[in-house]
Amino acid sequence: MQIINIEKKEQLNKFVSKQKHSQFLQSWQWGEFHKIVSGNVFRLGVKDGDKIIATATLIQKILPMGKNYFYCPRGPIINCEADESKCKIAIDLLFNEIEELAKEQTAMFLRFDPTFEIESSNFSIKETISVQPEKTILLNLSKPEKEILGKMHQKTRYNIKLAEKKGVKIVEAGKDRFEEFWKLMCETSGRDDFRTHGMSYYKEMLNVDPNFIKLFFAEYKKKPISANVVSFFGDTVTYMHGASSSENRNIMAPYATQWHCIQLAKKLGYKYYDFYGIDEKKWPGVTKFKKGFGGKTVNYPGTFDLLFDPGWYKIYKMIRKVRRTF
Repeated sequence: MQIINIEKKEQLNKFVSKQKHSQFLQSWQWGEFHKIVSGNVFRLGVKDGDKIIATATLIQKILPMGKNYFYCPRGPIINCEADESKCKIAIDLLFNEIEELAKEQTAMFLRFDPTFEIESSNFSIKETISVQPEKTILLNLSKPEKEILGKMHQKTRYNIKLAEKKGVKIVEAGKDRFEEFWKLMCETSGRDDFRTHGMSYYKEMLNVDPNFIKLFFAEYKKKPISANVVSFFGDTVTYMHGASSSENRNIMAPYATQWHCIQLAKKLGYKYYDFYGIDEKKWPGVTKFKKGFGGKTVNYPGTFDLLFDPGWYKIYKMIRKVRRTF
């Protein structure tokens, strides 16, 4: 096995997109997006012969005092064809290479949220506060549309039909309608009391690739009252962000928007629809909404930090703890 630097979109996406429940956060496009909003992006791979068996896209996060760390969202991606010994070797190779890169970049640690359990005694790894959701709901799109509807909660089916009966129309939009989306996002954030990224974050996201990130509006009487930002990658379509107006909430537009995205994903041949995060305690309303569409709950191991500079890492954690108290 050997470490390689991945420099071509096709080389990375060919591997990542072929994995079951493909992770868009490890795609080439998501790395290009973060080059704009975050900074440096590093893409590493492990080759076994002429075949890639592991990849890791690292986003460099800049901190005060000239410090930084790496973040590998929903990665690394490993496929050793059920050979556990190969998987362990591949992980160790990646972590060793990332450690060398960290020395060059003076990175304090690697933060990552894998889809598999990490078993390595060769490194100092600590569990930390989750960045990506620890639970999600996956809807299997291989089933007939009628069966997908039948598995939904009765109230969800009712609300979809109600929105359709009221004349809600779903349209796919582009970056030219960003301001309308941002207005809905700010309204939703203020109403439901949750933090958003900055405006430029979402704006750049819609600039990445219109085939990778799509924006949908639900319109009622020609006015947008609901919006979804959705990722299309590999075998999975992922519901990333949603927003809705406080007006006409009785029209149930978010249900129609979601159902349209599910139907489109199935029509285009995707295997899964990922609702991207549930948590009954933190997001009870959103979780109830997502669960209404049926699907299977998937649990992830959590988020971990691989330490390269324990001293500075301890200082970083202390500062973060103080900030969270205010």
